[in-house]
Amino acid sequence: MTLKISNSVYLDINEIEFSAIRSQGAGGQNVNKVSSAVHLRFDISRSSLPDFYKEKLLSLKDSRISKSGILVIKAQRFRTQEKNKTDAIDRLLELIEKSTKVVKKRKLTRPTKASKVKRLDGKSRRSKLKESRSKIAF
Repeated sequence: MTLKISNSVYLDINEIEFSAIRSQGAGGQNVNKVSSAVHLRFDISRSSLPDFYKEKLLSLKDSRISKSGILVIKAQRFRTQEKNKTDAIDRLLELIEKSTKVVKKRKLTRPTKASKVKRLDGKSRRSKLKESRSKIAF
């Protein structure tokens, strides 16, 4: 099975390693018996992703990525292991998409003359209003 990242980039599900662990927090009677949380491990450097994706992922300042280039996502939001597994995969895909999104550089602009006049006019109007509220000295 493959996961679609973009129109031309796919990720093989076999490159992702899952391990079931016990969830944290309150859980009732089954808390010590059921391993519903999931650890997703993804080795970025050994993956079949293109080099551009690998570089972007490894350059992220994310605490989930180790120095050796292994991404670990812990999913424990849901009560079932299957839902936590799909949640972890969704979060992995979201992280990959977020890391490769190119941010458009902002073009510097200057305020127009009319906007400057309008701003100064508003300031002087406000100043006169506040001045009219003060006590009159004889």
